[in-house]
Parts: sequence; C-alpha cells; structure tokens
Amino acid sequence: MLKLQYRIQLGYRLNLHNPKRYTEKIQLYKMHYRNPELFECVDKYEVRKFVKKKGLGEILNELYGVYDDANEINFSELPNKFVIKTTDGSGGQNILVCEDKTNLDISRTIENVNSWLDKKSINAGREWAYTGIRKSRVIVEKYLENPTQPKAGIQDYKFFCFSGKPYIICVDSDRFIKHKRNIYDSDWNKLDVQFNDYPLVDIIDKRPDNWKEMLTVVEKMSEDFPFVRVDLYNICGRIYFGELTFYPSSGYCKFVPDNFDFILGNQFDISSFYLSK
Repeated sequence: MLKLQYRIQLGYRLNLHNPKRYTEKIQLYKMHYRNPELFECVDKYEVRKFVKKKGLGEILNELYGVYDDANEINFSELPNKFVIKTTDGSGGQNILVCEDKTNLDISRTIENVNSWLDKKSINAGREWAYTGIRKSRVIVEKYLENPTQPKAGIQDYKFFCFSGKPYIICVDSDRFIKHKRNIYDSDWNKLDVQFNDYPLVDIIDKRPDNWKEMLTVVEKMSEDFPFVRVDLYNICGRIYFGELTFYPSSGYCKFVPDNFDFILGNQFDISSFYLSK
C-alpha cells in the first residue's frame, strides 16, 4: 500500500532496500519504528504528560477541558474565544476555531465535532503511532492570537529534528490572510527550498529574540527519537507547545528542488530500527 501511495503522491518508485530520500525513510519509520512512547506523543491530550516529563510544563497552552463526547462541553462556561479539536486529529483536520461565541451555532458544533471522533481508525497512511490511541476524545483550549496582528494568525514554527538536533525550521505566517511558508536552517539562514507547493516569498521572517530558548526546548523534546517534527508558537516572547509529528504529510512531502529530499534524508539515521539490505 505504501509503495502504491508513494508512486501516486510523488511519482517515484519507493526504494525500501537502500533508501536515500527523507520521504522514503519516513515510510520505513511507519513500518519498523516501534517505540511505544509515540502513542502518548501523538495524542493531543496525553502528550501534555510527555511535555511535563521533559520539565517543560510552562509551555503548554491552557486547557479548558477534555471530553469523550462534545455534548459534555459546557459552552456557557467557556470564554468568547476558544479552540476545539480531537485528540487524534492531524494535518490541520478536526479543528474548530471559535473567535466569537455569540455567533456560534452550538447544536451544529456539537454534531460536527462528534462526527470527527474515532476517524483515525481508518489510518489510510499506515501511520503506526496512531494505532495506540485508545479513544478519540475532544479537547478545548485557549485561543492563541497575536495581539499586534490578530487577523493574520500566529506564526507556527515547525522544527524538523533528527536525534535531538533541529536541522530545518518551517515558519508558517499570515495563515488567515495570505499563507506564507519559509524554510530556515538552525542558524536562521533562509533556504531556497519550496515545500508542499507553498510559494517562495521574498521576505525573511524576524528571528525571535528568545530563539536560543526555542532551540533548547526542541532539543529536549526530540532527543528520544530518530526523527520528529516539533511545532511551537512564540507570542510576545512566550513559547507555546503545538504538537509532535512523526510522519509530516504522511511522508509524501514535495520539495523543490528535488535534491533537498536527499539532503534531508542524509540527516535521518534509521540504523537503530532498520538495516538496509
């Protein structure tokens, strides 16, 4: 199945015997890396325990509640702005952002959110980490926003980390007005690389003043895994945890130029769970 999906998505034959590309190694990661800690890390509620074990509880967003069913949510007790998501959602799916509760159709919201539950059991991408989620639940969190530019959305810093070392950072900005994505190395040098069809933009994002602190956070979060993407937000100098992702785009990432797939693959040491044949 992975060979078929890979060919359809990327147009290449998947080499599982002598993988060189990052996208190939992610497929092997799905197939062979069996660290049970991943089960906790991909659950958007349980991952909070992992973050606290790393001594980083202060970067967790405020949690209003976790529920087995959206009917359990007491909307009258929620603030005017909040975010609802399922604990097993991925790829930006199964998220409801409420910016004004007075305009929210609560009955339709409950019906919509409940329709998301337990969809991960389908697991079309064969992503092993999600097979350990015991139950799809609903969480409600504080709505994070940039007070200086609330309509643009907050910047999302996605750190691609290999054995505890961040190698590239995707910076997503202006997501609600004109989504931009730039890629930087760990020294904040902008790379001439396009990722998943996001157009290259002729700007350089400002490096956060607490950049070294962000690097320390992601190194702690990623040190136990051959690869993980650590997502953080940084609002007015405060760092917030986003999520941990072990199979970005299910491994079907498109890079321009194509050779960046090999450059990234060279950082991914798979010898701890797979030996090339």
